[in-house]
Amino acid sequence: MIRIKNVSMKFNLGIEKDFSFKQLFINLFSGKMKKKDYFWALKDVTFDVNKGDVVGLIGSNGAGKSTLLKVVSGVMKPTSGKVEVDGVISPMIELGAGFDLNLTARENIYLNGAILGYSKKFLDSKFDEIVEFSELKDFLDVPVKNFSSGMTAKLAFSIATIVNPEILIVDEILSVGDIKFQEKSKNKMLEMINGGTTVLYVSHSLESIKELCNKVIWLDHGKVVMMGNTKEVCDKYYEQQMGR
Repeated sequence: MIRIKNVSMKFNLGIEKDFSFKQLFINLFSGKMKKKDYFWALKDVTFDVNKGDVVGLIGSNGAGKSTLLKVVSGVMKPTSGKVEVDGVISPMIELGAGFDLNLTARENIYLNGAILGYSKKFLDSKFDEIVEFSELKDFLDVPVKNFSSGMTAKLAFSIATIVNPEILIVDEILSVGDIKFQEKSKNKMLEMINGGTTVLYVSHSLESIKELCNKVIWLDHGKVVMMGNTKEVCDKYYEQQMGR
């Protein structure tokens, strides 16, 4: 369902952003000409995800997990390599990224829903369900700019999960909101998984990974260190992190 073959992703660290003719002359006369500096977020990553798989991505900060999700989602084009996806993707990478903070929660349900490809008729039919799940009934006519980060994430999660997608791309969303909402989020995820949704899931919680995933990929500095059985990969990763 998802095929990743020899994918690499290179970022320019943005050294040219401070370029000016004044800086150029200073560099010339001081002998400190800057070289272009690049960072490889992903290096020759290859793996397949089959229909119905729930694949966890683990690794320390900067390992390339979120970059890989964005490449699979089509948000970023890889520098090299090939990504093939069979099915409709629902990415939950940056919850609330499609919100207008000056609009109310009610208005943002329709705005964000439209961005996700939902029709007004569909959103009308699901409006009460979205509101009930988000637990924000008393705040529908409040501008989102006055929401806490947890409230914003609740609203975004409730909109994004109103349908069961073929492929779900998830980045740390089960940590949003309070403990009660985290449990609701996990149960919603399990409902989608049990319904046959294929999932790519990033989390720093190994317990969450072990509970939800049937396969795990361990990334480090953009490279695949290990992939396979969830418990085996998570245990090896934990040992490495603990310096054993």
